[in-house]
Amino acid sequence: MTGTIFKALSGFYYVEAEGETVRCKARGRFRREKISPLVGDRVTISDAGDGTGIIDEILPRKNCFIRPPVANIDQIIIVASAAIPITAPFLIDRIAAIAEINDCEPIICVNKIDLKAGDELRDIYSSAGFKTIMLCATDGTGIDELGELMRGKISAMTGNSGVGKSSILNALGGYDIQVGEVSEKLGRGRHTTRHVELYKLRSGGVVADTPGFSAFDTEAMELNDAEKLQYAFREFAPYIGKCRYTGCAHTKEAGCAVLEALRAGEISESRHSSYLRLYEQAKKFKKWENKSSDM
Repeated sequence: MTGTIFKALSGFYYVEAEGETVRCKARGRFRREKISPLVGDRVTISDAGDGTGIIDEILPRKNCFIRPPVANIDQIIIVASAAIPITAPFLIDRIAAIAEINDCEPIICVNKIDLKAGDELRDIYSSAGFKTIMLCATDGTGIDELGELMRGKISAMTGNSGVGKSSILNALGGYDIQVGEVSEKLGRGRHTTRHVELYKLRSGGVVADTPGFSAFDTEAMELNDAEKLQYAFREFAPYIGKCRYTGCAHTKEAGCAVLEALRAGEISESRHSSYLRLYEQAKKFKKWENKSSDM
């Protein structure tokens, strides 16, 4: 049978296949080959003969992350707020860049619009080409639109503490567990750092419940290739290759098409500022460090 790993816990993998959940062990060769099955992996399994299963093969991955250990994420829902707490655009840009280079679709959700409209954030990201949804989890504004985008997808949700991730999940139809328990899973507890699980939303779609994506352990996913960073900013795409000099870094060079677009208002100052900050960070990495990175 072919199925998806929904949970990994204490050496067992819980695979949903053909409408049932099968508790599985991985074949020993995975350990010998230093390959770990991850939550979100599509796998083939066989019957172990005692009511459990054996993972025989891990099918090709769309993407994978090490911390949190999860694979095949289709989209990352980046929850932001223009009210308390205020989300810094750099946080959104960094996570969006990580999503882009891992073949995930970033979706920007501006929550708490009942407290502050968030028009500036909306304008920055909609003009950059991101699907941007204005939300109010308390009255349901935008929830149906987000639910439709999550239908049939494996999503992960992230955002700074207090922006309303749990409230949004509850409004979407929630988990089969209470929001308080979700908050505890997404929040703290020593055991949670090792536990990743996929949950089906009653509104459709699957969401990864992992403290890594709640806090988004970006230290394990550094954007460490300065030369490739330009491709993580989608609004740069029409201008890449059109600069006067080959290998343009788009920072301060004469004849830079990206900088010309910035001056013309085609690229937001906020986004380019985040690019410069990430570029300076990426330059600190050595090539040999890049080769061994999680990206």
